[in-house]
Amino acid sequence: MRSWPSPSIPSVPGSPVALRLYDTADRAVREVEIPENGPVGIYVCGITPYDSTHLGHAATYLAFDLVHRVLLDNGHAVRYVQNITDVDDPLFERAARDGVDWRELGTSQIDKFRGDMEALSVIPPQDYVGAMESVDEVIRMVSALLDRGAAYTVDDAEYPDVYASVDATEQFGYESGYSWAQMAEFFAERGGDPERPGKAHSLDALVWRAQRPGEPAWDSPFGPGRPGWHIECSAIATNRLGAHFAVQGGGSDLIFPHHEFSAAHAEAALGCERMAGHYVHTGMMALDGTKMSKSLGNLVFVSDLVREGHDPSAIRLGVFSGHYRSDRDWSTEVLAEAEQRLARWREAARRGGSADHARAVVSAIRERLAHDLNAPGALAAVDEWARTCSEEGQGSAVVAAVDALLGVRL
Repeated sequence: MRSWPSPSIPSVPGSPVALRLYDTADRAVREVEIPENGPVGIYVCGITPYDSTHLGHAATYLAFDLVHRVLLDNGHAVRYVQNITDVDDPLFERAARDGVDWRELGTSQIDKFRGDMEALSVIPPQDYVGAMESVDEVIRMVSALLDRGAAYTVDDAEYPDVYASVDATEQFGYESGYSWAQMAEFFAERGGDPERPGKAHSLDALVWRAQRPGEPAWDSPFGPGRPGWHIECSAIATNRLGAHFAVQGGGSDLIFPHHEFSAAHAEAALGCERMAGHYVHTGMMALDGTKMSKSLGNLVFVSDLVREGHDPSAIRLGVFSGHYRSDRDWSTEVLAEAEQRLARWREAARRGGSADHARAVVSAIRERLAHDLNAPGALAAVDEWARTCSEEGQGSAVVAAVDALLGVRL
């Protein structure tokens, strides 16, 4: 599947700083693993295309855009992979509600997502892969799990679903660090089926769903059906990045069950010890103090903001005003402050300031982003430059760094 055009990334003078990120599994900030040969592999879970991109989605993809930009600034080749869950229950339910074909709905929302990402100057993934494109890959991984005794078919003549066992790997639970009680709670809340008859354990995760009436299906050795959610990401990621890669990312709501199971499925099927070197998660976005939610109807859509005339660079600054791991608030005040900040920076860019000051600001931007994406700290460094550079001078290095590292056009 095609992604979207890549923004131009200017070169930045000076010395880059190695990237350190918080790893959910180790509960610590560590330097990102850089392979001796080949690119740095990043996998970020994509959308289920049944609605337009809201600020909660955008905040996640903007955070990993910073990861991508810092790695490129360090001179590393990056292979960025993202999926689209274009076959799933929420898509079917929304299409049925609206009386449209689920494929048409998915296509329309994917197109909107591409447009939003292009407007926000997000560097696109080299591999942008739909679930429907990866069915054969999932079938191979399910087969491997069955061959290893890590998965089983429930005894159900009508719907012989295939499940992966939670005890298929010794380290299950390492990624989230949750207790069994917490796992049970989140599993039930986030798409799991703990009450499914025939399961060996209530937390066993679906890897192949046997065909139900009215649902699409693909042939497989275990009967017609479609992929489970978690194994879709396991297969797409490891088939492009290898059994072990640098970063798996997404929102904090994906820590469990999605990322725990996608790692466990890959580790059980491929025999690897740990799928990702870092598991990186972003906080949730709220609107005026209330978490953005489709059920509450309090979503702010990127496309609406752009259509209303708000500069995408200001949207980026509004999102970056809070740390990526924190739960943050969005409001008209946040956006207004971001627009005022952007105006101050652009005015400062016209003045420029001294070359020495510019070099110091570029170093501060690099150092702060390299330490667990401290975007608020980077913004503060540019604020100080904008406040104090009164004379005409050479501020082009700051302009290039703000563009290349923050994705903000001055």
